[in-house]
Amino acid sequence: MASEPPVTPTGPLAVIDHDIFLVAHFTNGTRLPLDADDLVGLLEWTLRSGLHQERLSPQGKDSDPLIVLTPAASAALHLPAHLEDRTALCLPAGHPVLTQLGQAGFLLTRRGFAPWAGIYRPVVNNRRASVHVAVMAWGALSQDGWNLPPLPPSDLARLLGTYAARLLTPSGSTAVCGVRLMTALRPPTKATYDPATLKWVSGPNPGALHKPFEPAPPEAPDAHPLAKGRPPEQAMEEEAWDWSRPPDQQETADFPHVVGLDTNMAFIVAASRLSVGRNAPPRHVTTPAFDEKTPGAWYCDLSHAPHDPRLPSPFTATGQPPTKPAWYTTVTLAYAKELNIEVRPIEAYVRDDHGSYLDPWYTRLRDAYLATMADLGVHKDIPQADYLAAMKRLSTADPALLALLAAIKATGKGGLGKLREGPRAPAAPYTRWPALNQPTWRPDIRAAVISRTRVSLHRKMRRMLTETGRGPLAVLSDCVIYPAHQPTALDVVPTGPDQTGIKGLLCLGVNPGFVKEEGVQTMAWYQHQHTQGLNPARYIKAHPDA
Repeated sequence: MASEPPVTPTGPLAVIDHDIFLVAHFTNGTRLPLDADDLVGLLEWTLRSGLHQERLSPQGKDSDPLIVLTPAASAALHLPAHLEDRTALCLPAGHPVLTQLGQAGFLLTRRGFAPWAGIYRPVVNNRRASVHVAVMAWGALSQDGWNLPPLPPSDLARLLGTYAARLLTPSGSTAVCGVRLMTALRPPTKATYDPATLKWVSGPNPGALHKPFEPAPPEAPDAHPLAKGRPPEQAMEEEAWDWSRPPDQQETADFPHVVGLDTNMAFIVAASRLSVGRNAPPRHVTTPAFDEKTPGAWYCDLSHAPHDPRLPSPFTATGQPPTKPAWYTTVTLAYAKELNIEVRPIEAYVRDDHGSYLDPWYTRLRDAYLATMADLGVHKDIPQADYLAAMKRLSTADPALLALLAAIKATGKGGLGKLREGPRAPAAPYTRWPALNQPTWRPDIRAAVISRTRVSLHRKMRRMLTETGRGPLAVLSDCVIYPAHQPTALDVVPTGPDQTGIKGLLCLGVNPGFVKEEGVQTMAWYQHQHTQGLNPARYIKAHPDA
């Protein structure tokens, strides 16, 4: 009888388990017993194994391998079952494992030996020797955006391999992965030929973010040094909506139900084809002419804008109409012009170098989301009623696939949050923190994405009001509540000639930017929530039963 062919390590990662000895489980379902009996030996094997992921951009680099340690493996490698320091969340200095690593020439990144650790040796002859380690016993895959169910090592390797194939090799929280996906798709540097030295050297990559920039003063978060002494009204507040209104008498009489509609991948889809500032500092201009093609922050008075009380104002996070001048992104003022509102900025901070930096990031997240939804049995281009039925079955689907879907969505949303990451630990006000030194710390880009999300939803709600006569009752971020005759989203959204909705309105469907049914309740429930001073859109998902 022919013997089994030898197992060759393959893929970007391995899940390491331990029974009698350490065993590596690969993404293709194969497994390989290992000779290593300590962490140094495991790292040496990993560096020889060939585990990696191909670069996501021609200008980028292949990913470092990832090894995921099951609790049994980390115990066998003499790592503690829990981290005692709940503040630093890393192995304390002087731990024998750290001593062992140091003696073998391994170094740790600034975060130390944390649940997600980067372990490396100094570069020799331009060759990297770096490994990412995820310690499951310390919560690496059960917190910070990851919420994977208990899985056998082989299934876990396959699931993480799918995440890597569709996005990138995991290397930290989903938020960390989200921002690293941006730089993997648009690396800050690329190889450039220098005719003077006749050598290839590292040079800036067009379209990427090359170096950190200070924000414009109105864009700076309250803790930022530039915010010191800034009047509150000089801070830009381009945030997501938190708005609700009481139903009028006719709505109360005509509609016994309310339906919540949530936009799929709302903030991620807002990044598509969005022009943002890249590699020039913000330039201050007084009495500028508004240019809707130039990203920036504009100080403008929109208090004269007409307001329909059936809709939230698109110009404020509260949904209340503005009463005085405020700072707005280019996206918001461009929408004001679309509504035929006079736009006359008083001053501005504009960014002369700009482009669609987030385009490939959006595309990869979109494709990962749609592929995973298809795995779950929810497909594109199906009638709205079929989509609604498929989504109602989703809760009974494979928990591992549902966890993968959640991780993909958290990667996108968390990555956008990282663009405005705040201080990790309590610090003196107006003191710089490490995130400010990253090229991807860009609150202006985050503000533009949020602004576009809000504007896009307002445009659809405005068209829905014209088409159906119904206005929203409440909006929280990307969830909107409508009054309904029947307890179903099909009562709210127009069907269209092919039963898949009408372009430009809210449509039920799996596509990013389409909506799903978030929850259904009675009008009496809505009124009770509103009289309690609560936004019903926050709670409609938590109370699915009418």
